[in-house]
Amino acid sequence: MWLPKLEYGHRRRSEPESEKLQCFLERNLPLHRAPVIESFRLQMLALSHCLRELEILYEPYPAKPNILPSNLYTCKSLVVLKLDDEILLNVPRMVSLPSLKTLELHEVKYSKDETLQRLLSNCTILEDLVVYLRERDTTTRNLTVVVPSLQRLTLYIPNNYELYEYVIDTPSLKYFELVDYNDYDHYGLIENMPYLIEAYVDSSCPGIYSLIYSVTSVKRLTICSVAILNCLVFNELEHLEVFLCTVLFSNQLVRLLKACSNLKRLDISLMDDHDPHQDMDDWNEPSTVPECSLSSLQSLSWSKYTGEPQERDIMGYILKHAVYLKTATIKSSESDVQKLEMIKELALSSRASKTCQLMFE
Repeated sequence: MWLPKLEYGHRRRSEPESEKLQCFLERNLPLHRAPVIESFRLQMLALSHCLRELEILYEPYPAKPNILPSNLYTCKSLVVLKLDDEILLNVPRMVSLPSLKTLELHEVKYSKDETLQRLLSNCTILEDLVVYLRERDTTTRNLTVVVPSLQRLTLYIPNNYELYEYVIDTPSLKYFELVDYNDYDHYGLIENMPYLIEAYVDSSCPGIYSLIYSVTSVKRLTICSVAILNCLVFNELEHLEVFLCTVLFSNQLVRLLKACSNLKRLDISLMDDHDPHQDMDDWNEPSTVPECSLSSLQSLSWSKYTGEPQERDIMGYILKHAVYLKTATIKSSESDVQKLEMIKELALSSRASKTCQLMFE
C-alpha cells in the first residue's frame, strides 16, 4: 500500500485469473497511500482472450504521449474502443477490426493527416464514431471521415485548432452532431446523408452550406449558426430547436420557419456561454406568414425568456399567427415581479389559436 512502483499482470494469465485481478485492483487501488506513484504498469493482454470493450484514459504528468501496442489494431473481437487524452495514434499498415462498432477518440494525438482515415477504413461495420479534436494540435489539418456503415457521428472542433478542411462521407448516417468553433478559415465538404433523422449543429463559421444542405431531410434539427439559410427547404422537419443568438441574427427565425412547412414543435433556448443580445439585428415583422404557422405548428417552448423587446416581439408574432398552436411554454429565471408582468403582457397578446394554453415555469 506504500510502494511507489507497481506492476500487475502476466502474459500467461488465464481469463478467470484476469477477472480476479480486476476485482483485486478495483478493491485495493483506492486504498493505496504512497504520496507519489513513480510508475504503474498493468499487463492487460486480454486481446487474446476475446476482449469486447476497451477504454483507456492516459493522463501523465508531465504530458508524454503513449503509443498503443500494434496488436490492438488487429483485435478481431473488439466491439467498443474508447481512447482519451495523451495517446498517440500511430496506426500500422496491418489493421483489422472486423467487430468494432463504437469508436471514441477524445483529444488523442494523430501521427499523420491520414491516420484517422486509415483506421476508419479498416473498421468495416463501424456504427458510432466520436471525435474530439485536440486544442492547438497541428498534426491533423485535413480531416477525412469516410465510413459507409456509420450511423452516428459526433465531431468537435475547438476554436484554436488549425484545421484546413474536413471531408465527411457517411451515406448511412442517422444522427450527426457537429460543434465547430474553429477561428481559422477552413473548408468543409459533407456529402448527402439521405437517412439522417436528427442533427445538432453549433458552428461559429458562416460558410457551412454543404453541411446545411446535407441535413435538409432531418426530422429533428438543433441549430446554432449565423449562416444565412436562404433557399433551403426542410420538408421532413417536425422538431426544431434553435438558440437565441441564431433567432435574433438577421431574422433567422423567419427564414427557418418558412423553410419548415411541416414543423410541429419549436423550441427556443440559450446556451450558457452565448450572449443572445450582442450585435443582434432589430426584429422586423415579415410581410408573409410561414406556412407551418398556418397549418402544423402545435408546440412552442421558450427557455430563459427575459421579456426584452426583441424577444417579446418574436413571441407575439408567433402567438399572433400560429393557428393550431396547443401549448406555449415560457421558462424564465426573472424575479417574481418581472415574471408577473410578462404573464400579464403575453396573456393579453393576440392569439390565433383560441385553444392555446399559455404556461409559465
